[in-house]
Amino acid sequence: MISGTGARLLSAFSVAAPTAQPGSGTVYVLTHVDVPPPQKDQAIELQKALAAAARKDDGNLWFDVLQQNDRPNHFTLYEGWRDRKAFDASIMAAHTKEFRQKLNPLEGALYDERLYQAVR
Repeated sequence: MISGTGARLLSAFSVAAPTAQPGSGTVYVLTHVDVPPPQKDQAIELQKALAAAARKDDGNLWFDVLQQNDRPNHFTLYEGWRDRKAFDASIMAAHTKEFRQKLNPLEGALYDERLYQAVR
């Protein structure tokens, strides 16, 4: 059986200009956030606050929140960190812990966070 391509069309929700260009050690992070429709507005506020705080973290290159066009309760967080050490520090930051603690009871699916590095 051959199936079609799964596509998620996204729109910029909370996006800011990058603070620096990626380098050889840059860690790229993609996270899918899915909440039931009644929790969408609460999740939006949590993600706005996280993005604003994370953009100030040492080693953050960008932190964007994208919203799925056909499912406005689905989001993709797209982050760039100078290196793994900067990313690890961001996970331990108080604002990240608070975000995850508040988001957890709202989630409609598992928090899906994936890390990538460019292969040269």
